[in-house]
Amino acid sequence: MKNPLDSGALDAAIENVHRAGIPGLFAEVRDEDRVWRGAAGVADIATGRPVTADMRHRVGSITKTFTAAAVLQQVESGQISLGTPIGRYLPKLVPGERGDAITVRMLINHTSGLAEYLPYAYPSLKAFPALADTGPQSLDDHRLTRFDPAELIEMGVTAPAVGAPGGTPGVYSNTNYLLLARLLEQVTGTTAERYITRNVIERAGLRDTGLPAGPYVNGPHSQLYEAWFGMIDPPRDYSVYDMSWVGPSASLISTVADLNRFYSVLLAGEIVSPPSLAQMQRTVPVVSQEGKTIDYGLGLHPMEAPGQGTFWGHGGTVWGGGALAMTRADGKRQMAVAVNMQRWNRLDSSGKPQSHPIDDALETLYRLAMYG
Repeated sequence: MKNPLDSGALDAAIENVHRAGIPGLFAEVRDEDRVWRGAAGVADIATGRPVTADMRHRVGSITKTFTAAAVLQQVESGQISLGTPIGRYLPKLVPGERGDAITVRMLINHTSGLAEYLPYAYPSLKAFPALADTGPQSLDDHRLTRFDPAELIEMGVTAPAVGAPGGTPGVYSNTNYLLLARLLEQVTGTTAERYITRNVIERAGLRDTGLPAGPYVNGPHSQLYEAWFGMIDPPRDYSVYDMSWVGPSASLISTVADLNRFYSVLLAGEIVSPPSLAQMQRTVPVVSQEGKTIDYGLGLHPMEAPGQGTFWGHGGTVWGGGALAMTRADGKRQMAVAVNMQRWNRLDSSGKPQSHPIDDALETLYRLAMYG
């Protein structure tokens, strides 16, 4: 299983992703005590300011691991039960039969059948993720919109269901995690953001990670360039953006070093107990927002690495930014990569994203980072 860090190969691989078309990206790979950090390209296309490996970055749905861990802590303390229907905790938000049928576990592993609220909050994304009829104008309309989470939840709950509660494959939906945030609020008497900050972020010793209230990324960071499948050309900067449209399902700001530290202590049983971690690693098939079926646990998903065992972590995207953080089950090998452009694939006539050289270059970087 030993795969020493090859700094030269990693330097070349990250440069190749930039050459393939990503304006800027940065990464950290850890192998026990050895650490490689790399960066390639620019943080600002207009000025040519370079990206650096210590930049703070919007990491999207990697937030879900933090929120899931916070819920599991409350399961351990007896305040929440994974098998209890959400309607018992939040009857006004998920009323009636569905409130009785959807359990807390189904929210965390996306088997609730609740629809994604995003196309209803962003009218021009109506076809998302069936993309043929979509357009990017809503992104600009909502740069500084302050969304009410209860209204977003209502959009998801009243939309046509995408499956039966507990049925598989599940369908990935941010509605689930906004409900989990309200559940945390109910049982802890504080906001989900405050609870997660105190009991997950601070417990993990993360110094550059937070769930900001406003639209700005504080500290050194990159601009975030959204291409929306070639419909925004040249890609536009969305680094200033009010994140209330996702809240504690995808609003986290972090660094690649903090992400590796977080998954290291999580998998060591220091954020939740080993039995809770085992629950997080029990997977079911779930259809991702890209339409692929993946294995998904409770805020974690696995990637198998040939001859290297299983890696656990999460990926995430926001408008213009993305990240992927994966840690081997034994905690000894880790990778966190952040990119400052999203949705670079143009669409074919049927609305399906076409392959792009960036995809292969990123795949090569991930492979090299995880198992050489």
